[in-house]
Amino acid sequence: MAVMHKTKSILTLTGRVVNEVVSFIVFSVLDLLDFLLCYTYKSIDFFIEAEWKPCYCSSAKEAITSSGKILVSEQGESKIVSITSSILQLEEISDTLYTRPSLASEVSKSTVNELKRLKKESTLVQSSEKMRKGTVRSTFTINSTIVEMLQGKIGGGQQSHDPIPRWSDCDCKTCNSWASSCKDTLFVRADGATENQVQEEDVLFIHGFISSSAFWTETLFPNFSKSAKSIYRLFAVDLLGFGRSPKPNDSLYTLREHIEMIERSVLEPYKVKSFHIVAHSLGCILALALAVKHPGSVKSLTLLAPPYFPVPKGEQATQYVMRRVAPRRVWPLIAFGASIACWYEHVSRTVCLLICKNHRLWEFLTKLITRNRMRTYLIDGFCCHTHNAAWHTMHNIICGAAAKIEEYLEVVQNQLKCDVTIFHGRDDELIPVECSYNVQSRIPRAHVKVFENKDHITIVVGRQKAFARELEEIWEKSE
Repeated sequence: MAVMHKTKSILTLTGRVVNEVVSFIVFSVLDLLDFLLCYTYKSIDFFIEAEWKPCYCSSAKEAITSSGKILVSEQGESKIVSITSSILQLEEISDTLYTRPSLASEVSKSTVNELKRLKKESTLVQSSEKMRKGTVRSTFTINSTIVEMLQGKIGGGQQSHDPIPRWSDCDCKTCNSWASSCKDTLFVRADGATENQVQEEDVLFIHGFISSSAFWTETLFPNFSKSAKSIYRLFAVDLLGFGRSPKPNDSLYTLREHIEMIERSVLEPYKVKSFHIVAHSLGCILALALAVKHPGSVKSLTLLAPPYFPVPKGEQATQYVMRRVAPRRVWPLIAFGASIACWYEHVSRTVCLLICKNHRLWEFLTKLITRNRMRTYLIDGFCCHTHNAAWHTMHNIICGAAAKIEEYLEVVQNQLKCDVTIFHGRDDELIPVECSYNVQSRIPRAHVKVFENKDHITIVVGRQKAFARELEEIWEKSE
């Protein structure tokens, strides 16, 4: 027995070392490749679109101000000044958009940084407290004349969402159906109770990163009981930049933009007063933000694989979460994919060019190979987005909201009375199960359910009938 245990330990250590070595080589090559692709895409953009598009490899100031917005950096925080009517809005963006050290430089500096961290830990804690005390308000009103002057200086007028897809984005009817509509709202799939039926509560479903409303409508919606559908109105949205929702080229896909689009697309037009929330992965962050903004309206909060990583003292929240979600490892494969999407702006754009722009081809090949026996809603959700939407959503929501989640969880615990239920797959290799227990540590009343042999996707897909029943029970108990 002891020999087997020792052998297993040796094999585990060997596998870990091999993974580290191969990962270092692969991601060092990707660092170089991303550098070369930067100039390649700039040249192609200039040739096709007659404009030399800046990127986040450039200085943060150049990348932001060229889009008609002003970058404001103060005490380690980054905000974007965008002008709307007579209001200047400070959009909070993540510094991970333009601060992503190469793997080689990160490894070479790790020892020195660790020594400095130990020495300056107390100083950093004091600085972070001062930063919190000196937080700038998110909006403030100024004279309209000043607004007009600033508009002329930063772009010659207020910008509107550009519906014309870039050359590297898909231009099919499905991806751009929003462009032909005058409504600047999300795509919403509604089901369940109608206005003529007795309707007690509404349910809002929020999907995760690189997904769509089909994650819910193709799995759960067909499996809810008739009695549930006669009571609840079910709303599943395609988040801004994904599925059939708008994919504006000038958007930074910030937390505020996502939340306001959900309000404008569901809460306001459908006159939703009280509602349950069911959210998956990245959607959990939006669910918490929405619950905090509407504390008296949320009846229950159901979170699936919430990406909550408590940030150690002295660590910068955004950078820490980026390293946890995207660890730059070739194995497991889902972590490798997340690392590509998060660390490499131009490599990930190439992936979008190959997959998203040609999603009709991949869907056709999938159906051909499987003889149309496979439902492709997961592939559709994975492919129907733009690189601009995926890149900014990844950084500004998952990484950028890292410091906010602590505050959200505190509000949910102390100010909200709604039931909180958390589901997680034991085999989830992207968001470890410890994240759900971390949420429970901040919200002790939260009930955590961990399912064996289930991962990030199969926590729903494959057990949709059972999950539909569990949700109905949660809603009934929350009445």
